[in-house]
Amino acid sequence: MGQSPELAAALEAAEAAARVIRECYARPLAVKVKADASPVTEADVRAEQAIRAVLAARFPDYGFHGEETGRDERGPATWLVDPIDGTKAFVREYPMFSTQIALMKGDELVLGVSSAPLYGELACAERGAGAYLNGRPLRVSEVATLEAAALSAGNLRSLAQGAGWARYGAVVARVNRIRGYGDFLHYHLLAAGKIDAVIESDVNILDIAALVVIVEEAGGRFTALDGAPVGLATTSVLAANPALHARLSAALG
Repeated sequence: MGQSPELAAALEAAEAAARVIRECYARPLAVKVKADASPVTEADVRAEQAIRAVLAARFPDYGFHGEETGRDERGPATWLVDPIDGTKAFVREYPMFSTQIALMKGDELVLGVSSAPLYGELACAERGAGAYLNGRPLRVSEVATLEAAALSAGNLRSLAQGAGWARYGAVVARVNRIRGYGDFLHYHLLAAGKIDAVIESDVNILDIAALVVIVEEAGGRFTALDGAPVGLATTSVLAANPALHARLSAALG
């Protein structure tokens, strides 16, 4: 697998974050609650600082949009970073959390790294170069019908509060299996062809930017629930192999 200097930097930054995360995991840490009611710990902040230091040293003219240390959008590209996506899992000491690093040039997400150091998975992708998990190439499934599909869903509060909930329920009644793997994991499984579709309704771009590139480079489609392209303001997800994406979009629309 070839690597651009940008992907090499993102992987180096993810490993710097992993060192912080391993040091802090399962140790007593103060947990603060941010304005949006989400938790944050010393590990989140230190991991993002470690990522930012690596990326700033390698690409000093690139902007940076981080979950914990702020937003500095400038230059020809911007790094999008969530140092610990799944802080609640981190705090409760189960390994379903990850570091998410993506690069956006203009309106296009061009690379993504999804690192889950305690779970033991590292996924990455660049536009036109394929997607990989622990060094092995990824490819979405070819399951083409809802009746045969395995669907994973997460963060459905806003969907449950809207008119789309009944349509989602009808989809659940049709699919072969319904799961809730959550966070990075269901996207890694989707890209590897182990499940067939993911639905979420309460996300932000830092949660999903890297995973967009990984899923698409594995041959999948990744949009908002209404079919719109993913952008900085995206808050929902419909991701699947191409045949199922079309069928789910029609069923949910």
